[in-house]
Order: sequence, then C-alpha cells, then structure tokens
Amino acid sequence: MKKRFLSIGVVAAMFATGCSEPQAHNTGVYMLIDTSGTYTEEVHQAQQIINVILSRLEPSDAFAVARVDTGSFSERDIVAKMHFDDRPSVTNQQKRQFRETIDAFVGNVKPSSYTDITGGVLQASEFLTEKNTGRKIIFIFSDLKEDLQEGYIRDIPLTLDGFDVIALNVTKLRSDNIDPREYMSRINAWRDRVEDGGGKWQVINDLESLDVMWR
Repeated sequence: MKKRFLSIGVVAAMFATGCSEPQAHNTGVYMLIDTSGTYTEEVHQAQQIINVILSRLEPSDAFAVARVDTGSFSERDIVAKMHFDDRPSVTNQQKRQFRETIDAFVGNVKPSSYTDITGGVLQASEFLTEKNTGRKIIFIFSDLKEDLQEGYIRDIPLTLDGFDVIALNVTKLRSDNIDPREYMSRINAWRDRVEDGGGKWQVINDLESLDVMWR
C-alpha cells in the first residue's frame, strides 16, 4: 500500500510541472508495459500507476498504453488509446472506458517470449508526435532487458527531441545480483540512446526520493 501512495505522489508531482512549451498546453503520455516472462507479475503495479495518470490528465490530453512483446513497433500492441475531448464531462466518460479496457487487459495478460523495447519506444514517439502535444512523456515499465527474436533489427537511432523518457520499476534480474555491472550497463545504454536522440532520461525506482525531486 505504501508503494501505491508513493506512485501517486510521483505522477501527481510530474503533471503539476505543466507544459514547457507555451504554444501548446496539453500533455501526451505513452506507457509501455513489459509483458515478458515473470515480469507480468508486476503488471498490477503498472495498473495502479495508469489509474493515477488518468486522474491527472486533463481535457485535450492524450494517453496510450501498450504492451512490450516480440515485435512492439505495431499498432496492434496498443492496449488502449485516447485523445480526450475538450469537454470535461466527455473526458470523464472516456477515462472510465479507458480504465475498463486496462482492467480487462490486466486480467488476461499472457507472458511474451521476447522483449522489443526499442520497437515500443519507436511506436510511442510516432504516436505522440502525431498528437502534437505540448509535453510528451514515455513511461517504460520494464527491467530494461531487451530480448529480440532472430531477424529483428533494432540497432537504429531514436528521435526523441522534446520527449521525457522515464523508466519505471527497473527490477534487478538474478544475474544482476551476481554481476551488478549488468544492471548498470542496461540503464546506461538506454540513457545514452535516449539522450543521443535528444530526449531526457530518468529512472524511477526509489519512488519516495523521486517524489521530492519532482516538486
């Protein structure tokens, strides 16, 4: 229960910062959820964060949630998406529909064999660019361990100028306990890719500490 309240504080503080681009005042959020292997056991925590994000988004904002699986550069992996109406009453109805869709997904999620995080980030950036929102946030709910099926090519640059990319719940793998350099290497590799693409990178693990940072 403590973790849930900390998650609420983190997201609330983030959205309170508002949009840094004066010409556009809405926010676009795209959340990627890792569904590989045992990480599906973490999906209920992702559900809590999604509900918090919904509570903070305003009319005219945009939100999409997608799973990360074998080939994530695809519309078919988007679980729910919505560009909210500018009328608050309609937005509230849309949020209820969005929440119901997420609840159904969480109740039936199946583990995937591979983890195409890069494809998910590419799809996220494409979606948010099309929405043309003032602030663009990509959440990656994952251990950041990418595992591609043979034949998939993802060694390509990312274009993330104007994006905030935030990794959530980057859990440590069993091998990380043996060699912590593996854990740091994953985080640093993703940081370099995001920053090289012009984006801002952040990792949220200690939610209490990050809550203070985002005030």
